[in-house]
Amino acid sequence: MTSDDAVRIVRPAKPVDTRPAGPAVAPGTVSVRGLTKTFGTVTAVDDLSFDVLPGRVTGFLGPNGAGKTTTLRMLLGLATPTKGTATISGRAYADIPDPLREVGAALEATSFHPGRTGLDHLRTYAPYAGADDTRCHELLEQVGLGAAGRRRVGGYSLGMRQRLALATTLLGSPRVLLLDEPSNGLDPEGIRWLRGFLRHLAAQGMTVLVSSHMLSEVQQSVDDVVIIAGGRLVHASSMTELSALASPRVAVTSPDGPALDRLAAEHRWHVSSRSSDGTTLEVDHVSTAQVGAAAFAAGVELHGLLDQTDSLEDLFLRLVQPSTSGAAA
Repeated sequence: MTSDDAVRIVRPAKPVDTRPAGPAVAPGTVSVRGLTKTFGTVTAVDDLSFDVLPGRVTGFLGPNGAGKTTTLRMLLGLATPTKGTATISGRAYADIPDPLREVGAALEATSFHPGRTGLDHLRTYAPYAGADDTRCHELLEQVGLGAAGRRRVGGYSLGMRQRLALATTLLGSPRVLLLDEPSNGLDPEGIRWLRGFLRHLAAQGMTVLVSSHMLSEVQQSVDDVVIIAGGRLVHASSMTELSALASPRVAVTSPDGPALDRLAAEHRWHVSSRSSDGTTLEVDHVSTAQVGAAAFAAGVELHGLLDQTDSLEDLFLRLVQPSTSGAAA
């Protein structure tokens, strides 16, 4: 944990609940069911349901104000749901007997005492996670801060603080990792390192949930995506299934407009637009390779063949655009 709030929740005021956790779920599974949070007249999270599975990196995506951070705070017991449930390994966070061995979370990278060294910061949190000094040194090396561990955190860059926050979450060797915008402040090399590091953790069986407001930041590292907007779920699937939604589209240009029309009709291509002079067609659901091969076989001269398939970021923006409204972050 990296915030003062996070420190408080490791010492719950009520006795530990030792009752059975309910229906059996795989250890490390994050489950959200009908989760709703209102602040006065504002609904920040609205009837949200999804699962995050062990051994996979899941991107928790949405524009700023979509309700991502509010959802993570409810998962961690830092905010009380108006309705619904948010559980980790079948339990609410407050009911987990040894939470830092079950869940590591970093919701911000700013709650560091500027006068402490990076090593001393980890030493401060280590007793709560049952970690020793060797573990602190080991984690600093793992996140690339081995040489900076004895420097004061007040002199760290934002990217270095992000790395230190990640090291803090891992002190208890948890099953589940919850990260809010972890690439913020990282340079391109740091982002590439983070991708590889999160994939390494998932390969060891850890459940990794990473929030971001940009799909392009996480698309190379996640297995699954949960996309929300306006506090509501708009899409949940594997990354492969999301990619399949981006239907191919091609712009093809020929000096012989009639021949181009005949080619499209012969192959039953869906023409979504046509230039005023008829020399350029925009064709949906076919690839540049298919159009090029058909034109070559028919002897149709082409002067242009451009792939206009939406990028995944375009698809993401289309999914969230209609639902963007006044939800809290």
